[in-house]
Amino acid sequence: MGNKEALQPGEARQEGPSLRDELLADPTPPPKALLEESYEFLGDNDLPYESYISPEFASSEYNKLWSKVWQWACHVDHIPEPGDYFVYDVGHLSSLIVRTTDGSIKAYYNACMHRGTQLKQPGTCGFSKELRCPFHGWTWSLEGTLVDLPGAWDFPHVTQESHQLPEMNVAVWEGFVFVNFDHDAEPLEEYLGVLPEHWKDWQLGDRYIETHIRKHLPCNWKAGAEAFIEAYHVRETHSTGNLGDEVTTQYDVFGDNVSRFIHTRGLNSPLKENPRTEDELLAHLSGRMFGDGDFNLPEGVRARDYYAKIVQEQMGEKYGHDFTHLSESLTLDSIEYFLFPNAFFFPGLSLPMVYRFRPDPESPDYCYFDLIFMRPRPSDAEAPHPPEVITLDINESYSTVEGVGPLGKIYDQDTANLAAQTRGFKASYKRGQTLGNYQEIRVRHLQKRVLDFLNA
Repeated sequence: MGNKEALQPGEARQEGPSLRDELLADPTPPPKALLEESYEFLGDNDLPYESYISPEFASSEYNKLWSKVWQWACHVDHIPEPGDYFVYDVGHLSSLIVRTTDGSIKAYYNACMHRGTQLKQPGTCGFSKELRCPFHGWTWSLEGTLVDLPGAWDFPHVTQESHQLPEMNVAVWEGFVFVNFDHDAEPLEEYLGVLPEHWKDWQLGDRYIETHIRKHLPCNWKAGAEAFIEAYHVRETHSTGNLGDEVTTQYDVFGDNVSRFIHTRGLNSPLKENPRTEDELLAHLSGRMFGDGDFNLPEGVRARDYYAKIVQEQMGEKYGHDFTHLSESLTLDSIEYFLFPNAFFFPGLSLPMVYRFRPDPESPDYCYFDLIFMRPRPSDAEAPHPPEVITLDINESYSTVEGVGPLGKIYDQDTANLAAQTRGFKASYKRGQTLGNYQEIRVRHLQKRVLDFLNA
């Protein structure tokens, strides 16, 4: 790598080919967006543990962050017909999202204009011809107009105009319904930064929710998100301390609200003294991802290229689409975009996840993690309605959920460290975490954005 002493902070990279080199070596050209690089050195000071464990810090986040940011609340499939509604909660904040009579989507603050009672229960969804308060019966149309005021004679000071349900900002991106509790919020399109351009050909909006898991985690919401935001942990957490097949993971920060990593699969690590053969790579790759490791690799063909074609064929048969045009990277790799403060989107064919982290209002030491698997909508049939959310408590394994397969073990490994980390936040003599300049840049970027809102 040359003279390491001459490198500026953040310039150092792992030995071996870059991710760009690896993607350009694939037989199918990768999308242009995957070849973009955008790194920015954001400092190397320790980040205080208080931001994870302090109730006062958590309270500030509710008042200054969660009340100001765009966050995905539900999917359009949750509210397909007029009268369908969905309640999205984060801490004490609650949004009532409704499909109106003309098919448009509105979001209201989930509180009656009479004495504040919530119109719909937390975390619920369903169908309602009107929005009726369960306390005194005040009733609004789906468009937010007051249509029934019991004992109206006693409220000469109330009119439809004065007591219209206040709307909040709502917008849809690629099938996901976003809300913002701040009336003065910038448009979602601006908040999304590079996402619309990068994702324009990846058809997230043409996918449906196949599985939805919600797990209670023993950590602060930021610690939970940060556990999934870097691949530096792979060697220890997923390979039990042994050097695995890691190659250079690329980390990018795109503006204020978006970051990304791309972590390749099916390639040998340049640091491994005894690299796997292509046959061994194929067995490892197929068994790790889907639990099916019985394939015969044609002579002279890379395991990565061969298995990508198998995945394209299998997924094509299952979902009725032709995926043979996809690059090896879009087919196999872990490509993860993060949208501040709490959403992760994966464009890949075989790793089609969406994540969301939300704080547990009872304690900053806990949070809720939504894990969604999204699949291509059938070309010859209507997509299934979103399934019931499968809830897992702290000690319940992802592997108990049908369809998760070998990924369940990996998710269990990812979350196993979180309780110990939370305890360590409180026990540590050193009162802050030390981050890598490159591999953990997305952690620092997330923390910076939190402070941007809290210090605004």
